[in-house]
Amino acid sequence: MRNGMHTDIERCVRAVRSKDARFDGWFFTAVLTTGIYCRPSCPVVPPKPENMTFHPSAAACQQAGFRACKRCRPDTSPGSPEWNQRADLVARAMRLIGDGIVDREGVPGLAGRLGYSTRQIERQLLAELGAGPLALARAQRAQTARLLIETTPLPMTEIAFAAGFSSIRTFNDTVREVFALSPSELRDRLPRNRAAAVAKAGRTTAAGGGTGARTDGGTGAVATASGTLSLRLPFRAPLNPDNLFGHLVATAVPGVEEWRDGSYRRTLRLPYGHGIVALTPHADHIGCRLTLSDLRDLTVAISRCRRMLDLDADPVAVDDQLRTDPLLAPLVDKAPGRRVPRTVDEAEFAVRAVLGQQVSTAAARTHAARLVTAHGEPVEDPEGGLTHLFPSPDALAAVDPETLAMPRTRRTTFTTLVRQLADGTLHLGVESDWAEARARLLNLPGFGPWTVDVIAMRALGDPDAFLPTDLGVRRAAQELGLPSTPAALTARAAAWRPWRAYAVQYLWATDSHPINFLPV
Repeated sequence: MRNGMHTDIERCVRAVRSKDARFDGWFFTAVLTTGIYCRPSCPVVPPKPENMTFHPSAAACQQAGFRACKRCRPDTSPGSPEWNQRADLVARAMRLIGDGIVDREGVPGLAGRLGYSTRQIERQLLAELGAGPLALARAQRAQTARLLIETTPLPMTEIAFAAGFSSIRTFNDTVREVFALSPSELRDRLPRNRAAAVAKAGRTTAAGGGTGARTDGGTGAVATASGTLSLRLPFRAPLNPDNLFGHLVATAVPGVEEWRDGSYRRTLRLPYGHGIVALTPHADHIGCRLTLSDLRDLTVAISRCRRMLDLDADPVAVDDQLRTDPLLAPLVDKAPGRRVPRTVDEAEFAVRAVLGQQVSTAAARTHAARLVTAHGEPVEDPEGGLTHLFPSPDALAAVDPETLAMPRTRRTTFTTLVRQLADGTLHLGVESDWAEARARLLNLPGFGPWTVDVIAMRALGDPDAFLPTDLGVRRAAQELGLPSTPAALTARAAAWRPWRAYAVQYLWATDSHPINFLPV
């Protein structure tokens, strides 16, 4: 791990001089002579070491009075991998801030969800990140505002509130302070082709028809209708899309998810409304087309899509660790950069994990599709075949158990889970304490180690979750010459920590199951 990397001055200087993009998001470089801050891979000539200081977050740079570089746009760096690989208070707080909780519920809401006082939260964030929760949320709002300014024709007033600002004045002051430009100047600086596309999209939207305009430059593209955006999601290379998209598509629930025209598409349940996203793998980014019923959900939607695709992972660190096992090394070398396919909704995934117990992938999809048709909320999808949001825990808790086409014991497991999710006895979210959530899940009837660990791996995001009892994992282990009994395999896998969830992806990839192949 690169905990507190910004304090290792020598290493940071080397990363800046080599313009190493792997370190983007790990730390930020503030230049004393210019008053700007950059990502490590900034293309400009590196400043002298004595003119550089290093900070753990963009918010800390802003707190210290530095402005974002106009060349490298450090606010668009991939997020730090630390927040998705750690289970401590700071990491849980950062995941919640990324999910927009401070904008919706304030710092007291953040503290309440974590079970700590506001003072404790502020002290720990300030100590590790150089900024408190309000400053971190402010930096996120500034990034969202810039995205909307540069990729939509929306009036500045609408952008201010969509980005989470409480007033136009705060919006103007923040944008000017962070980017050294007013909101209007930011839009005026767009290259001519993108500015024309923004203007054309505005005219098309106002006319209520037409195909609109798109451009793929910079951070995103102009979309045709109000509430629709196209943008690029950056990641740390390498990224192998095969098992990532293959898994999501092979297990897709009809009506909620689909593969269409080279993109994985699905519906999203969001704090202010709903959305539809289309995610398309490219060599250097993931194309993301979002249609939102309420633009205030933009930040949350992007955060959840990044989390589902595990885009903030550090594949070099993961693969280097797994290569230390001589039997795993050939798998890693053959297709490096595998990610863990995750979810946009932790409760939804837990329900689907129960539906998939001891049945085939096709049967699990059929069970889920029946629930979606009967109890999901309908949505309109002019561009594809999506029809519903996945049912909420409240909707599923109201289902008559006798109508569920499953064995009685699994019916009990299902109804107990959804009732506890609905009444708040069990909460699964980005802020969940992984050990506590595991313990609570294991106390539910019908929950064994496999179900609990697959939820920990794919819903809670634990990078060290392991499935030694999984049939596919055991079969792969046996073929590779690894121990195949759960106890012996767990002992061998101790050397893979803290990345055992990624080892599972490499082991699964030895099979010919559709989850391992990019759809055509």
